[in-house]
Amino acid sequence: MEATSAKEKVVASMKAEYIEHSIEVTHFAASDIETQGLSMTGLEEAADVPTEMTVSVEEQDPNAGSLEVMELKHSIEKKKKRIRIYSQKFRKEWMQMRDFHGWLSEGSGPDRAYCTACNKELLAGKSELLKHANGKKHKKRLAEGHMNMTVPADLSSVLDETGMPHVLRIVDLRSDTVTQPSREMKEAMFDAPVGDDVFSEDPTVKALEEKVARMLEKEAALFVPSGTMANLICVLTHCWGRGSEIIVGDQSHLHLWAQGGIAQVGSVHHRTVKNLPDGTFSLQELRSLVRGDDPHWPVTTLVCIENTHNMMGGKALPLQWMDDLGALCNELNLPLHMDGARLINASVVHGTSPARLVQLCDSVSLCLNKGLGAPMGSLVVGTKEFITRALRVRKVLGGGLHQAGMFAAAGLYALDHIAPKLSQDHSNARAIAQSVSEVHSSAVTVDLKGVQTNVVLLHCDNIRVNAKKLCQRLASVSIQVTDAESEELGEQIVVMMLPITETTVRLMLHCDVKNDDIKAVIKKLKYIIQEYDNMMYLEYKISV
Repeated sequence: MEATSAKEKVVASMKAEYIEHSIEVTHFAASDIETQGLSMTGLEEAADVPTEMTVSVEEQDPNAGSLEVMELKHSIEKKKKRIRIYSQKFRKEWMQMRDFHGWLSEGSGPDRAYCTACNKELLAGKSELLKHANGKKHKKRLAEGHMNMTVPADLSSVLDETGMPHVLRIVDLRSDTVTQPSREMKEAMFDAPVGDDVFSEDPTVKALEEKVARMLEKEAALFVPSGTMANLICVLTHCWGRGSEIIVGDQSHLHLWAQGGIAQVGSVHHRTVKNLPDGTFSLQELRSLVRGDDPHWPVTTLVCIENTHNMMGGKALPLQWMDDLGALCNELNLPLHMDGARLINASVVHGTSPARLVQLCDSVSLCLNKGLGAPMGSLVVGTKEFITRALRVRKVLGGGLHQAGMFAAAGLYALDHIAPKLSQDHSNARAIAQSVSEVHSSAVTVDLKGVQTNVVLLHCDNIRVNAKKLCQRLASVSIQVTDAESEELGEQIVVMMLPITETTVRLMLHCDVKNDDIKAVIKKLKYIIQEYDNMMYLEYKISV
C-alpha cells in the first residue's frame, strides 16, 4: 500500500464512549477497515450514537511494518486535529424508559437532561444517563425520596451559560400570606365534617365561629372568605344609613390597600387622620374631625383602627392609647372597629389575651391566613345583633360559602397549633433586623427598636439603591447570582421581599421559614448591603 497524506473521512454510526464535556479524538486506520479484519460491533441501536462523526484518518506505509490495531484515544498534541463530539440530543421518549422513569426531565437545552433527584443537569446521551442512573449517589437520593427537588419554572432564568441551576435555596418573605398548609392541616381539612353554611348547617364553621367569639369575649362571629371582605362588611354594617362617614388612619390598610371599597361599594365617605410612627393617631385631632349636625356634611358614624399596623412596621398599638381611644369613642357615641388582621401577633407583644386588646371595640376582623398558615378565611366578631346584620351584607357581597367546613377546619388547626408559636416569627424578624443594623450601612438601614412582631421595614437611601432594585437584587432573577457570591455565601440564595414605597422594603416572617432560612437571609442581606455601601457617591455641582 502506498503511503498517502492524512485525510479526513466521515464514518457513520460509529460506536464510542463519551464523557460529559467534549473529547478530542484521533483515529488511526487504513483506507479500508474491512480489509484489515477489523469490525465495528454493537451498532444495533443506531439511536444511541451520533448520526455522524468526523475523524482524522492516516495511512501507514506497508514497508514500515504491519498495521497496528486501530485505537480511540484523547490527544493533546497540537499537530493532531482537535474535534469536539457532543452527546446526542435529548429525546423526550427517554423519560418514559424504565431506567429513567421518575427522575429524568428535560434540561435547559436540547442536548441536556435534568435529574430531579440530584438537582443536577446532565448531558443527554443515553450512556451518560445510564452511568448517572447507576451511580451510588443517585441511587441513594432516590432511596431517600428526594425525587421532587426541582428548580421552579419561574426562576429558570437563574441559570448560567452552561444551563446549570444556580438556585438552591429560595426564601419568600414578601408576605405572611405565602404559606403552604402543612400536612397536618390538610389532614384536618380532609377529615372535617361539612354541611351547607348558607343554611347554617356546617358544623365545623359553627365550631370555628364559637371558638373565636369566646376567644375575643364577644357574643358572636361570622366566617367570611377574606380579610378585605371582613373589613368591608364591618364598615357597611355600622354605616347602615346613607351619608355616613368613617374616620381612619391615613396609612391604614383599609384606606390604602382595599381599592376604596367602602366608597366604591358602600357609598361611605372616609376622612383620614395622620398615623404616628407607632400606628396611633392624635386623639385631639380625632375629636376635631368629628362632624357636627349640619346638612352640608356627611354624618360621622365610625372610627377604625388597625392592630398590628402593617405600614408602620407591624407595630402593636399601645394598650393605654387604646383604652383612651375607647373612652373617647364612648364619649362621642361613636362605635369603634378594629382591623385585627394580625391581632394575635399584637397579643403576643403585650403578653395578654386578644380579648384584652378588643374589649372596647364594637367590631373586630380577625384573619386566619396572615401568619397562621391557613389557606383562606377571616372572622367578623361583634354582638349578636351586629352579626345578624353582617350576615345580610356578606350575602349581597357574594361571600356566602356552602361546604366551607374544610376551610374552617384549617382555621381551627391554625388557632390551636400555629398561633402559640408566633413568638418564633417575632424572634426571627428581630434577628434579621439586628443583622442589618450591625452592618452600619448608609445605603440600607432599619429601625431596630421599631421591630416588634413579624414585620421588618428596610429603608433605602434612594441614591445607590431604591426599594425595587434592592428587591430585584435579593431575588437575583434579573441579575445572575455570580460565582463570587456563591463562594462567599457558601450556597446560592434567593430572597423575595416586597417594595411598599419607593424607598421602603417590607419583609414578613411566617411559619414556613425555618432556622436555616434565617441564616441564609442574613448572609444574603449582608452581602448585598455591603455591595451598595462600596459604591461611590455621585457628586454634582449646581450653579445658581
